[in-house]
Amino acid sequence: MVNQTKISIIGAGSVGAAIAYALMFKKVAAEMLLVDIDTARRDGEVLDMSDGAFYTGTKVKAGSYQEAGQTDIVVITAGVKQREGETRLQLLDRNRRILTSVIDSMKPLNPNLIIILVTNPCDIMTTFAQRVSGLPRSQVFGSGTFLDTQRLRKAVADRIQVSETAVHAYIIGEHGDSQVAAFSSATVGGMPLLDFPVEPRLTIDELSTMADQAKNKAYAIIKAKGATYFGIASVVASICESIVFNQQTIRPVSCYIDKYQTYVSMPCVLGSKGIERVCNQPHPPCCSASLPVSHREPDRTVWWPSSPHGARFLIRCCVL
Repeated sequence: MVNQTKISIIGAGSVGAAIAYALMFKKVAAEMLLVDIDTARRDGEVLDMSDGAFYTGTKVKAGSYQEAGQTDIVVITAGVKQREGETRLQLLDRNRRILTSVIDSMKPLNPNLIIILVTNPCDIMTTFAQRVSGLPRSQVFGSGTFLDTQRLRKAVADRIQVSETAVHAYIIGEHGDSQVAAFSSATVGGMPLLDFPVEPRLTIDELSTMADQAKNKAYAIIKAKGATYFGIASVVASICESIVFNQQTIRPVSCYIDKYQTYVSMPCVLGSKGIERVCNQPHPPCCSASLPVSHREPDRTVWWPSSPHGARFLIRCCVL
């Protein structure tokens, strides 16, 4: 079957351009549209990328917001960059207004459109995008803790000297400072992670350190070079590949969880319809998960009017 998929990237900054480049060389889409309010930057990226597209067969074009709304997949990266020392949640007010404008400008939307949110804070932005777009929750989700999970798996794999693909461990919950490494369900070669035969033996303290390093790696990269984009580009390209080719792969993405009535990251089966199934991770006895609550900062309360969907999900768990 000839791939006729059209993918739009909203935001032609460093993240959007890196995602477009990764998609192009994975040959995921027949056509890609780059959309940005800064049309000069957008056109420059299209010109530059079209040189590389010569070897991939992917057509790269400049497009409008309305054109994007009629494609198969829209990846939204538009927003202001995270500053050094700034948490993802502190980006909320600045990026919420941008997201509203972007989605409203894309309407009317293709009813089968799949929207992938990369803009931070990812979980809240994904919640808001679903509400503004009106699309089914299975068709609107965020990149979530996929990249954090990849960082963790690499650290574990390096430590026990196995391939990264042999490590099955997930970071779940909020994509941010309260995220949780679900070590209680982590396995390597079918064995519980802590039982894997390696010398010296893995310890809980080591795993806790790895989880913290995975969580904080983005801050280190931002401090060193101002932004992160190569890692997230590979992650988003993988998500799009799963959808376009109906691969039914399991990825930890920001999805709607009925129990908590909000978006947080859990492993999900991804296919041609978006999120096909959510694989809820079991919590060990020492874990406690609160119901969604509004995120309170010193001078304000951030939530979405008349709905619990904008609430922040809080989860605390000891490392097992």
